[in-house]
Amino acid sequence: MRQTADLYCVLGNPIAHSRSPAIHARFAELTGERIRYERRLLPIDGFARGLRDFAAQGGRGCSVTVPFKTEALRCATACSERAQLAGAANTLSLHADGSISADNTDGLGLVADITRNAGIALAGCDVLLVGAGGAAAGVLGPLLHAGVRHITVANRTLAKAQALVQSHSALAALRKTQLKACDLRAPLVDFDIIINASASSLAGADVPVPASVLRPASLAYDMMYGPAAQGFLDWARRHGARPRDGLGMLVEQAAEAFWLWRGLRPPSAQVLAELQEAAAKPASGADR
Repeated sequence: MRQTADLYCVLGNPIAHSRSPAIHARFAELTGERIRYERRLLPIDGFARGLRDFAAQGGRGCSVTVPFKTEALRCATACSERAQLAGAANTLSLHADGSISADNTDGLGLVADITRNAGIALAGCDVLLVGAGGAAAGVLGPLLHAGVRHITVANRTLAKAQALVQSHSALAALRKTQLKACDLRAPLVDFDIIINASASSLAGADVPVPASVLRPASLAYDMMYGPAAQGFLDWARRHGARPRDGLGMLVEQAAEAFWLWRGLRPPSAQVLAELQEAAAKPASGADR
């Protein structure tokens, strides 16, 4: 008798653009796991109900994207230290007893993409993290754990950057990392790695930092991917930096979620290479 596929999904609004179903389908194919992974569009005010409906249909786990990551954490009955520190969850595991475990794999995905896929050691680096919203909060803890020497969180609203730094100050002290907040309008110079966690690329806005932030061959990383990140990547190339978009982060955070759900590590590097190869081919449709 053929085993029934376990049900998973990604919850968000908007959701049609999500590559998560294709990524998880490929993970399942390569590992021999039987899963069915869907996109589910939820009303802006309908996350809790949508999650309950998914659980009632036998759902085993879900990825969570904007704008529901904060609410996802509130709906959980238990959460990882990463999710608690970030104040948001992007991965939920649904258990037979009705309990829900929350985690945040975004930062793990970012660190894995930089260190394994891009081959850049984070230990001892000076990092500029641009933005202080949910995206930045999701990655700051794992960056601290990676052993960076110094992190500056720069944001247009200084108070928001200060709050993010304060919430991570104990971990920074434990890891012996210098951590500070600054206004984006303050002079910013000389970083090994610049990570754009702001909404500037998504909004089609100008690069939010001056070229003075770059050292020769600095890594300039945009957490967005595809056409949205192109302006930032072009800026990085013009100024002699190494550009990288967030496609690898997307794949690696999905791999962490797959491991949480299935207890198996999928071949994320292979899947990323396949996606990069497909993206390099002339466009044949509207998918991104």
